[in-house]
Amino acid sequence: MTRPGPYAGTVVPVSTGDSSNEIVWMNSAEASKRLGVTVRTLYRFIDDGELPAYRFGRVIRLKQDEVDSFIEACRIEPGTLDSAPPRPGERVDELAD
Repeated sequence: MTRPGPYAGTVVPVSTGDSSNEIVWMNSAEASKRLGVTVRTLYRFIDDGELPAYRFGRVIRLKQDEVDSFIEACRIEPGTLDSAPPRPGERVDELAD
């Protein structure tokens, strides 16, 4: 059995034993696609410390389970949108109406 490797187009063998310790790596393009954001936004999440990432030489990799955890942490709780920041170009006093 195999799984995608840390480099695009590579495959890493997966043991049939306990796979709870297996790390599934994603490159920046894969992670940004999974999040539905641009690579630039992904790098901002990384630089701001919101999303852990790892540098191997000149490449950046992210753990799939950490990306999935980040997605869940960003979930909006019902009834909390009133505290959302104003949209770009929207004046704060327009929200009071």
